Amino acid sequence: MAQHGIEPHSHGLVPLQTRNERPRSTSASDFQEINNRQEIWRYLPMERLNGLDAEVMSEVSASEVAIDLAPGVTAQWIDSSAAPVGSAGLPEDRISAIAWTNASKTLLVEVAEDSETTNPTTLTLSLEGLDARAFHLFVKAGANSKATIVLDHAGTGSLAENVEILLGAGAKLDFVSIQDWDKGSAHVSTQFTRLGRDSALKHVVVSLGGDLVRVTPSAALDSPGADIQMFGVYLADSSNYFEHRPYIDHIAENCVSNVAYKGALQGAGAHTVWVGDVLIRETAVGTNSYELNRNLLLTDGSRADSVPNLEIETGKIEGAGHASASGRFDDEQLFYLMARGISESEAKRLVVRGFLHEVVQKVGIAEVEDRLIASIEQELEQVGV
Repeated sequence: MAQHGIEPHSHGLVPLQTRNERPRSTSASDFQEINNRQEIWRYLPMERLNGLDAEVMSEVSASEVAIDLAPGVTAQWIDSSAAPVGSAGLPEDRISAIAWTNASKTLLVEVAEDSETTNPTTLTLSLEGLDARAFHLFVKAGANSKATIVLDHAGTGSLAENVEILLGAGAKLDFVSIQDWDKGSAHVSTQFTRLGRDSALKHVVVSLGGDLVRVTPSAALDSPGADIQMFGVYLADSSNYFEHRPYIDHIAENCVSNVAYKGALQGAGAHTVWVGDVLIRETAVGTNSYELNRNLLLTDGSRADSVPNLEIETGKIEGAGHASASGRFDDEQLFYLMARGISESEAKRLVVRGFLHEVVQKVGIAEVEDRLIASIEQELEQVGV
């Protein structure tokens, strides 16, 4: 009998190798205590969790979430036991289950059917104090709607978070999750997505601050013609541990997924982890999928772990692939710039800007892009790059 992510094997108990086989439950007692022997927590610095693994925590209050709604978008707090909570996904790890249990209220953001807005809806969650908190957000995009949602995290806090995103048929949604915490903060965010027929989601993750940030976005493509584009950008310094684990589950036919995460690391102790999982099931004929992770190490002592995983159960696909690379500055690029009178320091800045801007511009919101570029510039100045 499978239990807690472990299944019987002729040579003893071994970890489950397929992501979709992990147990799913809203009860923390259905999961093992967190430790680094488990694959999903193997890199995590446990000492930085700030109590996010405790079974009891308070929840984020309505006053701590500033809401700026675009036309055609509504927001209300509902009981977490009410529909549609749980229809986009269920926890597959202990911290997600703890957050689910401790958030008695869920912020429900709904985009009306057939509505279209060019203005973003912004949810700014700002915390003060390091006591562990729980938060649950549900975003529901009605059929044939088009909208942009920005979830902005700031301040000093310890947050365990579940985000559910549900797209109706033909809906088009841009969702941006920004982690720009102050030093000392810890944030573990599990983000579930389910896409309707011929719907399209652009999911962007930006991690810039916080001692520990772990974002695990997953998408179930169980309706034909769904399209998801997942982008991520991060800049880690010596005080940061950033972990991103995107997962795409191709179930229905003729779906498209594209995952591209890029990060820069600077300073001894800077550590990033990227684990990308793509599963193409036997039923997912006509799939087109690709995942990419690139890391630029700016200084000695930084570490980037990058693990792409691709599992294909059918040969009837349009294409599938993955790529991963981590390295230092391209000497040829630096030489080219410096040969034209640009100083080494400024040449490095230009290389980093170009490297990260490719993903930053995927945000598609000018004011957010400008803010992110300014944050990147500030980080580079602090270390003299």
